[in-house]
Amino acid sequence: MNQPVARHWLALAAPKAAPALATSTVLILGRIWNANGAQHSTGDAALMTILAAGAAVAGTVSSTGWAGDPVIAGTAFAASGGLALAGVAGYSDGLSLPLLLWAVATALAYALAARYWRADRREVAAHERNMDQRHAEHTHIERVEALRAGAQIEVARTGAAYAEQLATALVTRATLPGFNPQALAEAGLPELPSTTQQPEH
Repeated sequence: MNQPVARHWLALAAPKAAPALATSTVLILGRIWNANGAQHSTGDAALMTILAAGAAVAGTVSSTGWAGDPVIAGTAFAASGGLALAGVAGYSDGLSLPLLLWAVATALAYALAARYWRADRREVAAHERNMDQRHAEHTHIERVEALRAGAQIEVARTGAAYAEQLATALVTRATLPGFNPQALAEAGLPELPSTTQQPEH
């Protein structure tokens, strides 16, 4: 059975840090946009409001109806929140409101991600249980087959030992002094095979 490969700690930590990295990147880009002329710009604020509202509407449409897709809906709502955060970070004067929105957005991102992480852990645990059960079944079958093969080997070995002992007894009897197969036949005893050796004098 294949042994599980140990993953590097960065590979394990990257998914946990992804929500914070995403919201921090949006905040940084919004502040860079603020420094490049978006501060108190009504047109830029209106553009981000329209984009965020459009993403929210797309998420709402994707999450309802017979053709609803939770992945598309989650992506659309995440885009809506990111656009709203970028718009506030670009439009506002200080850092207090953008930082507050960043903290709220990060907390919401972790709350949503925790659901998927729990589902992934349940799937991994179920897969490991299934693999352990299959491994136990295969181990039991292998053990039974090994016992059966060992029993067959022992039976064959016992038969071979019996045949060897019988052949040794026949040869030994034939070499005894005064052994007369003809006298045995006349007495009504079973006749020995024709391959029985005559004693040498």
